[in-house]
Amino acid sequence: MDLNLIKKLVKIVDTSEITDLEVEENGLRIKVAKKLRTFKTYEQPQVIIGNAPLQETHEKNSLTEGTNTATEKPANVHEIKSPIVGTFYRAPAPDADSYVQVGDTISQGAVLCIVEAMKLMNEIESDVSGKVIKILAENGKPVEYNQPLFLIQTS
Repeated sequence: MDLNLIKKLVKIVDTSEITDLEVEENGLRIKVAKKLRTFKTYEQPQVIIGNAPLQETHEKNSLTEGTNTATEKPANVHEIKSPIVGTFYRAPAPDADSYVQVGDTISQGAVLCIVEAMKLMNEIESDVSGKVIKILAENGKPVEYNQPLFLIQTS
């Protein structure tokens, strides 16, 4: 496979909203993927040919690497995370009320939101009972696998 083609594939993934792209030609499979960070920046795309990762060496940004600005959450706060990659929606329809608001008391199994993936609407249910203290995702925006969506204060 042509090196220029690989560079073009990396650029396509880097400059678009897609997170991965896989191409197979003459028995050679190339997968280009980027991992999104939870603090709204992303790593450079990674090229995998066969099983060996090839990645250009980049200087690490000293402002974002090695600094853990996340605060410890209290023991009674539970994160509801996205089980899939997709688009986050707080309501079942654009003109409908949101499933939950900050301050709502919910029970285990209550529908909190929808994550749309490949035109399928997936209802995300709470796995705990408690009070919604924070909604971490923005309506209509993409979410990643395992991205925190809600903070629930359990009792």
